[in-house]
Amino acid sequence: MPIYKAPVDEFLFLLIDVFQIGRYDNLPGFADASPDVLAAVLREAGKLSEEVLQPLNRTGDIEGCTRHDDGSVTTPSGFKEAYRQYAEGGWMGISAPSEFGGQGLPGFLTVAVNELLCSANMSFGMYPGLTQGAIAAFVLHGSAEQKALYLPKMIEGRWTGTMNLTEPQCGTDLGLLRTKAVKRGDGSYGITGTKIFISAGEHDLAENIVHLVLARLEGAPAGIKGTTLFVVPKVLPNADGSLGARNAVTCGSIEHKMGIHGNATCVLNYDNATGFLIGEENRGINAMFTMMNEARLGVAVQGLALSEVAYQNAAVYARDRLQGRALGGAKFPDKPADPIVVHPDIRRMLMTMRAFNEAARALVVWTALQGDVAQRSGDDKERQAGEDHMGLMTPVLKAMLTDRGFDNAVLAQQVYGGHGYIAEHGIEQFVRDARIAMIYEGANGIQALDLVGRKLPKDGGRAMQAFFNEAQGFIKEHGEEAMKPYVTPLAAALGHLQQATLWLMQNAMTKPENAGAAAHDYLHLFGLAALGYMWCRMAAAAHRKTAAGEGDAARMNAKLVTARFYMERMLPETAAHLARIQAGAASMMDLPAEAF
Repeated sequence: MPIYKAPVDEFLFLLIDVFQIGRYDNLPGFADASPDVLAAVLREAGKLSEEVLQPLNRTGDIEGCTRHDDGSVTTPSGFKEAYRQYAEGGWMGISAPSEFGGQGLPGFLTVAVNELLCSANMSFGMYPGLTQGAIAAFVLHGSAEQKALYLPKMIEGRWTGTMNLTEPQCGTDLGLLRTKAVKRGDGSYGITGTKIFISAGEHDLAENIVHLVLARLEGAPAGIKGTTLFVVPKVLPNADGSLGARNAVTCGSIEHKMGIHGNATCVLNYDNATGFLIGEENRGINAMFTMMNEARLGVAVQGLALSEVAYQNAAVYARDRLQGRALGGAKFPDKPADPIVVHPDIRRMLMTMRAFNEAARALVVWTALQGDVAQRSGDDKERQAGEDHMGLMTPVLKAMLTDRGFDNAVLAQQVYGGHGYIAEHGIEQFVRDARIAMIYEGANGIQALDLVGRKLPKDGGRAMQAFFNEAQGFIKEHGEEAMKPYVTPLAAALGHLQQATLWLMQNAMTKPENAGAAAHDYLHLFGLAALGYMWCRMAAAAHRKTAAGEGDAARMNAKLVTARFYMERMLPETAAHLARIQAGAASMMDLPAEAF
C-alpha cells in the first residue's frame, strides 16, 4: 500500500527562510500567521491527510461514486465521515473573511493545506477545493444579501459549491454555450440546459450544493460577451438560511473515468431551475474567471501533489528493492543484491522528481503570497504588482506543474518496474489521477496560448519585465563564489527566455501561427527559468542557515545538492525549447489537413 508523509518542514523552510514571511506582517491576517501558528496548522493538516484521507485513497479508487435511480449520488466508504472531520476542523474557511465565519488567515495557507489533501487523496480534495473557488466568487461578485445567505454555510462546510461551464458542444469556447436563462417577475431566473463534466456536482457529503452556472439570457449578444453567471442551489434556501424546496436540477449520470474515481463527475440537467443573478447581466465570464483562476492554481497544486506522493513512494521502494549490484561493486555485500537506489538511472528519476517538487512548491508559495498582496495590500502599486504576477504565472503553473506532475508519476511507476503496473501497489492510480489535471480547467495548450497571446503582451509586457528585473537583480546581488553554480546557469536560462520573447515579438505579429507553434515550448522554457530562480533563492537560504549554524546541516546540504542537479541536468532544457521556438511554424503547419 502507498504511504504519504506531509512535507511540513519543506513549507516552513520556504515560508520562514526563503520568503521570510515576517516581511508581510503589514497585510491583514499575516500578523496572526506567526511561525508557531503556521507550524501548528500545517502539522494538523498533515495529520488529517496522513491518518484520515490517505487510507481512503485506494478505497475511493476501487469503489468510485454510485448514482441511484432518484439521481442522488453516494461517495465511497469513509468519505462522508472524513468530510465531517474536515468541516468540523474549520479547514474550509481558514483563509475566508472572518465576518462570514472564516479565520481570515492568509490565502497561501489554504494553498499549502490543499497540497497535503491532494497528495493524500486527490478525489477527496476536489470537494472542498471547488467550494473554496465558489466562496471566492461570492466574496468578489456576490451581493450583500447573497454573501450573508451563502457564505457562512459554505465556510462552515455545511454547503459545498461547484462551477458549471462545460456543455456537450462547448468546452474551451464558452461562447458556444446554450444553457438559457429566462427572467421571471420575482427577480429570479429560470435556468434550462445541460452541463457536463461537473466535478462534485452531486454527492452525499453536505446538505446542499451551490451551483454557479454560466448561462445565456434571452436576446443576449452572441459569443462570450453574452454570458451571465447565476447561483442555482440544489435546495432553495429560505431567507433565514434554512433549507426549503428542492430545485429543478438533477444528476442525469456520472462519468466513468480513467481516474479520480472518488469524485463524482456529473451530467447536470437544469429544467427551468430557479437561479439568481451574480454580478451583472452579460458579464458572467468576468465573475467566472474568479473561480477559474482559483481553480487553475488549485489544479497546478494537484500536479505537484501527485508528483510529491509518487516520489515519496518511489524513494521508499528504491531503498528497499534488491536487484543487481552497483556498477562500481557491491554496496551491500551482506545482502543477496544491492537496493536499486544505488543505480544511476534510478537516481536520475528520483532526483528529477525531487528537484521539480521542491522548486515547484516554492513557485506555488511565491505566487500564493503575491495573490495575498494583490487582495490585501493597502498600497495600489503593491496590489498591481501582485495582480500582474498572478496573471502571468497562473497559466505557467497550471500547465507546467500538471505536465511534469504526470511525467513524474510515470517516472515513479518506472522506478517500481513491473510492480508499478500492478494496482495493489497504488502507483498506477497516481498516473491515472494525474492525467486529468493536464486537461481540465483549460487544457494545457490553451494555457500556453493564454500566456503567449494575452499575458505576455498585457500592459506592454509589464509583468514579464518585472520577473526579469527581479531574477536578474537576484543574480547581481549574489555573485559570491558559493552561489556561482546556481546563478550562472540561471543567467543562461534567462538569456534563452529573453531571446525567445524577442523572437515572438519579431515573428508572431506578422504570422500568428508562429505564436501558436511556439506557445508550448515558451511556457515550459519560462517555467524552467522560474523554477531555476526558485532554486537560487532556496540555495541562498540554505547557505545562510549553514553559515549561521542553524537547522539540520545534512538537510541543507541535500538542498544544495538537489539545486545543483537541477542546474546541471534540468535547466539546460531551455536551450532545446529555444531552438524549437526559433524553428517557427512551417514544418508544423505545411501539411494539408487531409494528409493527417
